[in-house]
Amino acid sequence: MFESLIGLAAIIALFVIISRQQSRIGLIERELGALRSLVLSGASPFAAKPLEQATADGKPAEAETAEVAGVAPPATGEAAAEAPAEAAAASGEVVSGPWAKDEAPPQAAEPAAGPAEAAQPAKAARQTDVETALGTRWAVWVGGIALALGGLFLIRYTIEAGIFGPGVRLTMAGVLGLVLVGGGEFIRRTGFKVPVQGAAGAYIPAILTAAGAFILFGTVYAAYGIYGFIGPALAFTLLGAIGVATIAASLVHGLALAGIGLVGAMVTPALVSSQAPNPWALFVYLAIVLAATAAIARLRDWKALVAAAFVGTGIWTILYMANAPAANLSAILFIDAATLAVLAFIWLGVRGAETESAGGFDWPSIAPAVFIGLSALGLSVDPAFTVAGDALAGAAVLAAMLAVALYRPRALPLLHAAGLVTAMIYLGIIPPTSIGSDIVGGSLGFDGQPVVVSDQLTRNIGIGLGLLFIAAGFWAARKWVATARIRSASWAAWGVIVPLVVLTALWFTFGNLDRDFLYAAAAALLVVAFAAGGEWIARAEQPPLKGDAAVSFALGGAAIAGLLMLHMAFGSGWTTVLVGAAAMVPALATRQRSYPVLGWISVGAVIATLGRVAYDPTIVGATALSTTPVFNWLLPGYGVPALAFGFAAWQLARTTDGRPRLAMEAGAALFALLTLAILVRHAMHGGVLDTGTVTLAEQAIYTLIAIGAGAILVAIDMRSPSSVLRYGSMAVGVLSVAFIAVRHFVVLNPLFTDESTGAIPVFNLLFLAYLLPAVAAGGLALYARDKRPKWYAQMLALVASLLAFAYATLSVRRLFKGEFIGLWSGLGQVETYTYSALWLAIGVALLTAGVWLKSQVLRIASAVLIAVAVLKVFLFDMSELEGVLRALSFIGLGAVLIGIGLFYQRLLTRAAKES
Repeated sequence: MFESLIGLAAIIALFVIISRQQSRIGLIERELGALRSLVLSGASPFAAKPLEQATADGKPAEAETAEVAGVAPPATGEAAAEAPAEAAAASGEVVSGPWAKDEAPPQAAEPAAGPAEAAQPAKAARQTDVETALGTRWAVWVGGIALALGGLFLIRYTIEAGIFGPGVRLTMAGVLGLVLVGGGEFIRRTGFKVPVQGAAGAYIPAILTAAGAFILFGTVYAAYGIYGFIGPALAFTLLGAIGVATIAASLVHGLALAGIGLVGAMVTPALVSSQAPNPWALFVYLAIVLAATAAIARLRDWKALVAAAFVGTGIWTILYMANAPAANLSAILFIDAATLAVLAFIWLGVRGAETESAGGFDWPSIAPAVFIGLSALGLSVDPAFTVAGDALAGAAVLAAMLAVALYRPRALPLLHAAGLVTAMIYLGIIPPTSIGSDIVGGSLGFDGQPVVVSDQLTRNIGIGLGLLFIAAGFWAARKWVATARIRSASWAAWGVIVPLVVLTALWFTFGNLDRDFLYAAAAALLVVAFAAGGEWIARAEQPPLKGDAAVSFALGGAAIAGLLMLHMAFGSGWTTVLVGAAAMVPALATRQRSYPVLGWISVGAVIATLGRVAYDPTIVGATALSTTPVFNWLLPGYGVPALAFGFAAWQLARTTDGRPRLAMEAGAALFALLTLAILVRHAMHGGVLDTGTVTLAEQAIYTLIAIGAGAILVAIDMRSPSSVLRYGSMAVGVLSVAFIAVRHFVVLNPLFTDESTGAIPVFNLLFLAYLLPAVAAGGLALYARDKRPKWYAQMLALVASLLAFAYATLSVRRLFKGEFIGLWSGLGQVETYTYSALWLAIGVALLTAGVWLKSQVLRIASAVLIAVAVLKVFLFDMSELEGVLRALSFIGLGAVLIGIGLFYQRLLTRAAKES
């Protein structure tokens, strides 16, 4: 079947080639006819000599054009193929090979295209693509595959037919493989070149060599695995030698052959098995293959090849560590060291200083970083290794990764892998129960036990790795801060992250979670080290003291270490107060340094304080909170952060300004509201914050606080304009209106809840919940009239009117029903008539206020209220009232309506006279 496919492909190729040739001949004939017409008409044929005529004369168009211009024509065909060879002979360099355009030697560069070549139609170029592909690339590829399969089929045929013995068959296969390799080398040495542009991928010597290597691999494996002619040691050696030789041959035959050799070399250990496997033989062999591959890849800059070699070596290492019953630590350390040495001294070893000084990283370094990092992780956390005390060896591997990353700056992935693995190791030592299942859900442990055994060695290794990351991180960050910004920031980041993770993990594991002055002192040392390191790095910036990413990481780490220090050294109450007050420190530091990160550190203090009060709103715990109103831990716990945030916002406005100032203003306003609200709830619930539902009186106090906060924000914004204050004031106003509409009018309305309104006639719950908010909302609407959007003032005015209406209506009901005014207690006739009179009176009052204040909202509200009163009189009073009350209701309504009409007529008359 395979032979049939080859024959079919050949027939199709022949048909396509013949059809293309006929098309070209027809095109030439048409162009010759056009040229004959031009000659007969007297026009000069040299003005624009056609491509086809030059071809018909037996010369390329480039040659004819060059002759007309008096320039020697460029070489074409075989002459073009010989020109690079002559230049190579003169220079002593080999230029044959399947080189891509970017790999071509300078003397092999293509000549510039001539005028006729530039004028060649794109359609003709496309027509030759299929022909070139079929006649050059596809034919050579299929031929190479056919040769390789043919050798294997020949061996199979001799086996099935029993013509020769196993030894003869293997000898024939080996000879065929060697003949193919030798043939490829012979063709290459005889000056073979790829004569067709775009056919470099069909380099015949490389195809023959690859087919020969394929047959040799199969022959050696059959001699070992099928017939047992040779032992595992010899088979291992021969297969490895073939693989390495194939990789070496890729120097003259191209990348594809190197890939074949690498695959063969990497699968050799899997093909050859032994009753007593020797890890040293495996890893020495892998080290040799890796070094050879890296050296060849370095010469040709084949990044994909060396990355594949690193991946293969890493996979073998991880498989050995995972499956070996008693893994040899020395062998593991050897292959890790060999991999790092190949990376540092072979693959990255010949790069120039200018390459190392540039930013970025070498992406093939990702492979060794990942697998060596996994090796170090296994040595540190796998019980098979930790019980034997191999965690120290894992730490040594991590230190070696840092050393190589420092020595070869482009191997930056080693830094990230080492930092990530170290963080994973020390997060794994934390007992899950020490954090709480509600935070981590036991994800850091297994069956309630930590991943890593925590002992004195683990603690000492953690301290050593933390110090190593600090020293290496800050030194490298300073070295590269002026030339490689991302590299510098990466070193600074891991120089901060790893020590913080190690310190936190050791504190959770070995320290006292309530209060531990020893770990607090260690955190204080980190604060000093990070702050000093950030200043040291900033002085090396260009321009100095710019405060870029590396400095930001250092100072941010100092802030986090300071937060840990406060939590370790103080109780919950003082921690909350001090964390909030700490927001002033970076704000004050902006007087000396204009680092952008300082303002954001203050914002971080706001976030930390919010998280702290969200975790424990009582500041010191519900059992320790005093029941004394106002003067308890809630006042400093919420009030001190509010004052500190306000001061920080003021300081930032005077120095750096920007978004951190806006965030601090928002934090100050939020904590000011929280202070008042939390004190109110504490006082109204007997010193208990987490029990009891919100009452109407409590909600009324919250509403008054919100409205007052909105007015304060408007006033502050008028003196010191700020977008936070402007939008914050409107947000507070909208929030207040929403609470009024939902809770005052519906959810907590005593008309629906039958809640006691109090025994005092005037100063009761209705006064607090409706009249005072109405006055406050009306006052804010009047104050914000020309300072905020029109819709905002109108919204507040409307809410004020509705609150006043509710207060008056509910007060009338309280007058008739007493302390409890539930709706289900019924309505009397006098009470019903009183509502009509009251609503009409309120409508008239709103109309008067609207005219006096020139407020359209109040006038519309009065019209709506009077309309409601009219509907009530005609639809309700007519059926429910009797006798004199029904008459008085209609008389009063008529008098009011006539009075309103007279009032409006006089207003219109006065307006007409004034106009």
